[in-house]
Amino acid sequence: MNTFFRTTALALCSTFVLVAASVPANAANAAEATPARVTFDGQIRNNSLALSPDEATAVVSYSERPDVIVYDLATGAVRGVLRGYVTPRNIVFAPDGKSFYVSDSSLGTVTRLDTTTLKPLATASTLAAGPGAFGTALSKDGSALYVNNQASSTVTRLDTASGQAKAVITGFAQPRQGVRLSPDGAKLYVTNFLGDKVTIVDTQTDKIEGEITGFNKIRAISVTADGKTLFAANSGSNDIAVVDIAARRVTGTVPVGRDPYGAALTPDGRFVYSGNLADNTVSVIDVATLKVVATIAGFKQPRQAIVFTRDGKTAYVLNEDLSISKVERAGQRIVATVAAPQAVAAY
Repeated sequence: MNTFFRTTALALCSTFVLVAASVPANAANAAEATPARVTFDGQIRNNSLALSPDEATAVVSYSERPDVIVYDLATGAVRGVLRGYVTPRNIVFAPDGKSFYVSDSSLGTVTRLDTTTLKPLATASTLAAGPGAFGTALSKDGSALYVNNQASSTVTRLDTASGQAKAVITGFAQPRQGVRLSPDGAKLYVTNFLGDKVTIVDTQTDKIEGEITGFNKIRAISVTADGKTLFAANSGSNDIAVVDIAARRVTGTVPVGRDPYGAALTPDGRFVYSGNLADNTVSVIDVATLKVVATIAGFKQPRQAIVFTRDGKTAYVLNEDLSISKVERAGQRIVATVAAPQAVAAY
């Protein structure tokens, strides 16, 4: 039977090791039991959508569901349902698209699966990150995976080839979903839900070098291609904060819908899309004018899971039921919805 061993307290120490555990089964093993849910993060909800580099596959999750869904975007069909998770938090593809990573805060692990077979890789398939593993960010070459740990208020840098932790960075305050690398990979930006701040980490030294404050229930963040500006969703004040990174301060805010979670930059850097949970809408902000130029309706509790095709013509927005809304950006409208299977279990 495919199950995870519960991560021990050693996973929170600097002597992280590769867990000798099995990984989530695919849809063929639907009868297998789901591990017990850990309640320390039960009130913290987020969703995730990762698009493969060839834009053929989407992998999605919602932390209130133990199943991770894999879609074929060409056909709109479900390719697989990955079982065995408890509280899946974030999904990211390797740069070559051959594998993807899924973090689980209750299990305290990050699993790596083959994109074609949807099976665990032969080596380094399960990486110990400790209970509370939330947001993840992968270096451009795919060699390093940064993992936010909400429970221990740390960020771990994992070597993806070996599965071993190379650094455990301390000094955060409940880092959850939000984590981004600068375009050049030199800086790591980590959101802290306690204190409503963004911590800046030097990736060469694995040291904290500063912070940015002034947010209100900070959620998703994004960084412009020139590395000069950061956008952050303020779910507490219903706006998107605009941050001058060099000055390390919020220079303005843009009002959007109610309870914004998303702050996704389009590939050309001209627009920011905000998923407004309470309004079931997505606000589109013009970066040049810092004005909302469109509001798209018809979603189901959109959060931070918003991604774009490389040509920028299409946006994919994840709904609470794990269906995906396909948005035609030229017309700013939903043109199709990829339907989701029913939840495996309800908590």
